[in-house]
Amino acid sequence: RACLSLSYAGWGVLLRAIMSKVRGDGIMKRAIKDRIDAIHQNPSSIHCIKTEIGILPCDWKIAKLSDIAEKVTQTTGTDYYETVSISAGIGFVNQAQKFGKELSGKQYEKYNVLHKGDFSYNKGNSNKYPQGCIYRLKDRETAAVPNVFESFKIQSECADFYDHMFVSGFLNQQLSRKINHGIRDNRLLNLTEKDFYSCLLPVPPLTEQKKISKILDHCDKLIKLCKARIDEYKSLKKTCLSKMFPRNGSNVPELRFPEFTGAWEQRELGELADIVGGGMPSTSNINYWDGEIDWYAPAEISEKIYVDSSERKITKAGYENSSAKMLPVGTVLFTSRAVIGKTSILRKEACTNQGFQSIIPHKDILDSYFIFSRAEELKRYGETIGAGSTFVEVSGKQMASMKLMMPKTINEQKQIGQYFQTLDRLITLHQCEADEYARLKKAMMQLLLTGIVRLKA
Repeated sequence: RACLSLSYAGWGVLLRAIMSKVRGDGIMKRAIKDRIDAIHQNPSSIHCIKTEIGILPCDWKIAKLSDIAEKVTQTTGTDYYETVSISAGIGFVNQAQKFGKELSGKQYEKYNVLHKGDFSYNKGNSNKYPQGCIYRLKDRETAAVPNVFESFKIQSECADFYDHMFVSGFLNQQLSRKINHGIRDNRLLNLTEKDFYSCLLPVPPLTEQKKISKILDHCDKLIKLCKARIDEYKSLKKTCLSKMFPRNGSNVPELRFPEFTGAWEQRELGELADIVGGGMPSTSNINYWDGEIDWYAPAEISEKIYVDSSERKITKAGYENSSAKMLPVGTVLFTSRAVIGKTSILRKEACTNQGFQSIIPHKDILDSYFIFSRAEELKRYGETIGAGSTFVEVSGKQMASMKLMMPKTINEQKQIGQYFQTLDRLITLHQCEADEYARLKKAMMQLLLTGIVRLKA
């Protein structure tokens, strides 16, 4: 009980400690490696047995899904329920919000009613889930789902345990073999109800199921807490962006650091920075490629704040035989073709292709992070300039003429830039933490759901 009442930070420390031993060179890693080797070489030596669904502990059973699940047969009739669908990678979503309208129509009365804790299998395939996906209703008391979904409940075993098992993709290989790989007219996978419920699942002792699910539930809670903090910081950043720069013709921001006073002034971006386009060496000369000079393409600028290594690199000869310019550290890359307004800051000298109009701040006049923090403003300007064009592009001349409200001192710019840099670092930090917990959960699922690691009674 004391263990289960650990704080967010406490659980994070515990899980990281467990997995550091699993990944590290300690006793636990060697023990797990030895157990995996034994499982493959001589399963019976460690009380395991080969089964149709892999090597499992001898005291685990195997059952068809139909043996542990009960098909949901209740239909909506004339009663009202929220109609939902399943979005791959997300789960249950309101049907009208997903598709822009209700799709049930006359079929609504045949929709199945799910109660909290029930499962539903969406036979629609996607790139991420080619065998379809199974989700459990958790955030609603009831909902109505299309009757083409396979909906069921698990009552005789620990439903939480099987929720994690379905999320892990345990059934994917079996489903892939059972699916007739053509797609029906309704874009659903060709899989019969009989074949779906004939899928095999491991059945550990009930007490072990509950312990495994409890551990994995705490992983989910940690990930959820991290994401909640990310959302809080993003919301704070959005508010600050709307209040720390002058709006609607004003010449002072609504929020300001107390040591600064006086009106801001309107300046053109070209007065504060050099706007430099990119270039490309001849694609036919192989001597121009695979060099040491970073050469960025717009596709590489996504959610990264800083960039310091490009996917493709050019040689000195390639650079000299192109119109590309060498950009210094601190340059703000701005995508100016097709997808306009993605930005990143250079941490290392580099050049770009023609898809950029890069902003090189003048020393002691423009702060890199200050202008980077105004990415949405730059983007809106770029989209306005490119509106109506068959080939959307923003020129360097157009970027240079962009008008911005600016503080009169570089010190105020730097303060604002440092503030947003801190917020971005916090968002990145918690995103990395959420990603780490997701990796930890995946590793623990592979160990616990297969019986490689057992939990003591």
